[in-house]
Amino acid sequence: MADGLQTVKNWILERHPERDDVAADLDLIENRLIDSLSFVEFVFLLEQESGTAIQMETLEVDSIRTLAAIEQHFFGAKVEVGQA
Repeated sequence: MADGLQTVKNWILERHPERDDVAADLDLIENRLIDSLSFVEFVFLLEQESGTAIQMETLEVDSIRTLAAIEQHFFGAKVEVGQA
């Protein structure tokens, strides 16, 4: 896990002390780990950690729905095809 992604995960866990961990495939929005009140702060953190400017108008929710999606879209994780 990239350091930046770990920082994102830690940010989520700090705001949800009832959780011990966040699975890579857990839907962050559906499970209300990122809500409308924290969304802008979350996007700002993601910009800082990834070094990627994020345009709110073009941001696709699916790219931030899970930690795996965040890793793929913002931290350059390689998608492995055909791996079980």
